[in-house]
Amino acid sequence: MDIQSIKNRFGIIGNSPSLIHSLNVAAQVANTDLSVLIVGESGVGKEAFSQIIHALSARKHNPFIAVNCGAIPEGTIDSELFGHEKGAFTGAVDSRKGYFETVNGGTIFLDEIGEMPLGTQARLLRVLEAGEFIRVGSSKVQKTDVRVIAATNKDLMEFTQNGKFREDLYYRLSTVPIRVPSLRDRKEDIPLLFRKFAVDFAERYKTAPVQLDDDARNLLVNYPFPGNVRELKNIAEQVSVLSVDKLVNAFELKKFLPENVINRLPMVVGQGAFTSSPEFNNERELLYKLFFDMKKDVTELKKMFVEILQNPGEAAAAAAYTKESLMREYPTTVDFQQPTQVLPSTFMQPVSSQQPAVLIPHGDIHEHEEVEESLNIMDKEKELIIKALRKHKGKRKDAASDLGISERTLYRKLKEYDIND
Repeated sequence: MDIQSIKNRFGIIGNSPSLIHSLNVAAQVANTDLSVLIVGESGVGKEAFSQIIHALSARKHNPFIAVNCGAIPEGTIDSELFGHEKGAFTGAVDSRKGYFETVNGGTIFLDEIGEMPLGTQARLLRVLEAGEFIRVGSSKVQKTDVRVIAATNKDLMEFTQNGKFREDLYYRLSTVPIRVPSLRDRKEDIPLLFRKFAVDFAERYKTAPVQLDDDARNLLVNYPFPGNVRELKNIAEQVSVLSVDKLVNAFELKKFLPENVINRLPMVVGQGAFTSSPEFNNERELLYKLFFDMKKDVTELKKMFVEILQNPGEAAAAAAYTKESLMREYPTTVDFQQPTQVLPSTFMQPVSSQQPAVLIPHGDIHEHEEVEESLNIMDKEKELIIKALRKHKGKRKDAASDLGISERTLYRKLKEYDIND
């Protein structure tokens, strides 16, 4: 069956190369009995790929069942998958067949395989290697012929390194891995999907389908969609039901997009770019603010330095002002009794014991010399935290709010940098 026929049969929409490649791999592996591991973020449609593989296989007339491993309690998952004998545990009033017994000859799709307990993983490995299993509470070995397709949105290789997933099971499951691309990796498909969902909801609710103007379409395409196709479908339904105008512009569409995700889209750094938002969402934005402020400070200092060099008569006043500022802000950093001339405060690294203050010997300055400033992120972050604590007189909650981070993050940073506030 060609790819277009598969897309039509299973309702797959999209023409991106990454999606077509995944469909090609699924079609090629379908007519074998190899185990398949489908990898992809939540909401990309991993279960649809499992149904494609089963429907194109020789087992298509036999049972297919999808099991969400993360939704079954750890104490009962063995019974659900492999069955149990009467009296095997409290509440086992009768014998019961498990999925590997009832789906014999068919396909079982194990979704969220990374949530499966380690004990159950050992049982599953035996099924994959020998086609054998034992019911809970029994000693009788039973045979089964089931094809296993697994799926996960986790990094199973990392799980194996942390002891959360069996390495032998990982390699046994991933005989053929299929990576389903996220929606932000196939942006060209977003308008097609939205149009399809809009038409479907218009038919369901007996209304005209909504359409997007160019600006709204660009906004939708550049939205990161952490929930992938599932989130796009929800947004399309909200717009179809709640939008008054059937031609939706960017301003109207923005109302239906989560504000916290929109705020994390890339933006141009300019005057007030950081101060316009009441808080920052994460530490990365804190570092962006830090670099922006550093650039502004360095520019101002260069201007000040050039003015001092051009007007030697004002050097003494500038040095006195700088000395007074440094004594106020860093009272224990520099010994001001020594006959030295001090650079402006931004050229100093007072918060790092390994980086001494930058001092210039007493004497006339004959030429402009650039002093290399440390750009160590940790030092700058520590300096910013200390400034915030001093500004708010040690009140951590106010300091964290000013920095744009949570109190928990601030506590962790205080311990990490050994800051005693």
